[in-house]
Amino acid sequence: MPSRDIVEAFAKRLEAGDFIGAIEQFCTLDAVTFENNAAPTVGRDKLVAEERGVLAASKEVRAVRIGPSLIEGDHVATRWCFSFTNTEGVTRTLEEIAWQTWRGDQIIEERFFYDPKQLGR
Repeated sequence: MPSRDIVEAFAKRLEAGDFIGAIEQFCTLDAVTFENNAAPTVGRDKLVAEERGVLAASKEVRAVRIGPSLIEGDHVATRWCFSFTNTEGVTRTLEEIAWQTWRGDQIIEERFFYDPKQLGR
């Protein structure tokens, strides 16, 4: 079960823009993520590679947490607003809920729930 301090440290890394560092520090080697109903991404190395691809395609990515993270045992839910600015300067925003399962101080599974139509606006 993660402590409030650990969950806050993870959120602060994301809000500071250190997405790769957050994955490397807070995800287990065998961590799994799900984007809505898409096939899972399995393994920290693949998560890092996927994140590098997102960052490379963007001029800027910003994360803002909306409200507190909710912690219940090994589960954490956080509402986020992400802004992605592409190389042409167009910014798209995505509001999502991240549902995490933790093993101690690390994430073993994360599911992102959002309306993909947000990215088309």
